[in-house]
Amino acid sequence: MQPFDKFIAQFPAYQNTSLIDDLRRSDYGILDDQSHVYLDYTGGGLFAAYQLREHQALLAAHVFGNPHSYNPTSLQSTELIEQARRFVLEFFNAPADEYVCIFTQNASAALKIVGESYPFGEGCRYLLTFDNHNSVNGIREYARAKGASVTYVPVILPDLRIDQAQLLNALQEKSAGCFNLLAYPAQSNFSGVQHPLEWIAQAQALGWDVLLDAAAFAPTNKLDLSVWKPDYVPLSFYKMFGYPTGVGALLARKDSVRKLSRHWFAGGTTTVASVRGNKYYPAEAPARFEDGTLDYLNIPAVEIGLRHLQKIGYETIHERVRCLTGWLLQELTALRHANGKDLVQIYGPLTTQARGGTLALNFLDSNGKLIEKKRLETAANQRRISIRMGFFCNPGAGEVALDISGDELSSCFSRPSYEQRISDLDFQRCIDPKATGAVRVSVGLVSNFNDVQTFLEFARSFLE
Repeated sequence: MQPFDKFIAQFPAYQNTSLIDDLRRSDYGILDDQSHVYLDYTGGGLFAAYQLREHQALLAAHVFGNPHSYNPTSLQSTELIEQARRFVLEFFNAPADEYVCIFTQNASAALKIVGESYPFGEGCRYLLTFDNHNSVNGIREYARAKGASVTYVPVILPDLRIDQAQLLNALQEKSAGCFNLLAYPAQSNFSGVQHPLEWIAQAQALGWDVLLDAAAFAPTNKLDLSVWKPDYVPLSFYKMFGYPTGVGALLARKDSVRKLSRHWFAGGTTTVASVRGNKYYPAEAPARFEDGTLDYLNIPAVEIGLRHLQKIGYETIHERVRCLTGWLLQELTALRHANGKDLVQIYGPLTTQARGGTLALNFLDSNGKLIEKKRLETAANQRRISIRMGFFCNPGAGEVALDISGDELSSCFSRPSYEQRISDLDFQRCIDPKATGAVRVSVGLVSNFNDVQTFLEFARSFLE
């Protein structure tokens, strides 16, 4: 049986996603024209030619000015920004009387708003998981600076899922009379694990605010904010549909955004600011958190991108990703060297249950020794395969997956030469012979069978 026939026999639902194949031919043809195998969707999505045409037509049909005014060109920009803002809320089923959409540069900028503005204080708590992006980890520095405690809940091998019992115990230990914040990802950008959205309501019932990082989840999964009601949701739109880059959002419950307090102001964030009067009056959200002039020429493209996803449908996108991920997991785990040793080690779940299309793995030779990252990267680049290598800005999950202990890290970081600065190469030498990263393969919106099969052929080339 040919590989594709075998694939369809095991994942027949893939055939129901054929409209994506039509779309790939019509709007993503450059992939096949230039022989690209794009498997870095968790790093960034790809845009359709249709999105560019629609955006260019919009720009060509109007004159746009800085929205911080009431002249005709400014009002034109303001109207499209507000239209996009309304559509973002509509897309995520976020009730307009409950949520606000704050435009930012990306998800990291959205997280910084929460970090610098959240009312941490002495005795308050910031609870987060080992499985978090560095932009979520970074909030701990704001929390500590304000006297709050920082607690990490570990992930458990082999699936790298969060220790739920320990999380629930930690939620019971909140500080009374304080503002306490829980932060976790809906989907891991390291392992693809999807963590329970039910934790949102459980934490809130115990008096916690919840920050749900949806950056890796939203590209292939529907997030319905009329059902799940986190307090803060950071997003990067380029991860969802590729274009535009440089525009993200913080979706926040109005009651929760009122808790955020900033200690500076900028253009556009005030109603009145005075030099001689030495006073300023902050604007209401979202303007209060949108520093300076918004990217008013690109924000209208966000609605175009969201409508593009809406037209395809999350059910179709999710099903395609599930089928391709299942095939990758099955075929990769079956690869053996001649002596029977595994070719790859996958970090995270080996089934498609409660996981997305992101796989973290390492290649091993017939002696069980790691195959050098540079060798893998060079070979992949020669075949025009785009994958990613490293910790993917998620050190917690990576350290657990690669069995790098706290003692090893402390020993490394305490060396006099590394007190102020350490490079990737220095870190690798510190931890040697253990790996300081993994290979990440991620499927997404217009991935197809040929993409994953080409990667499998690439993987087989390392068999001894």
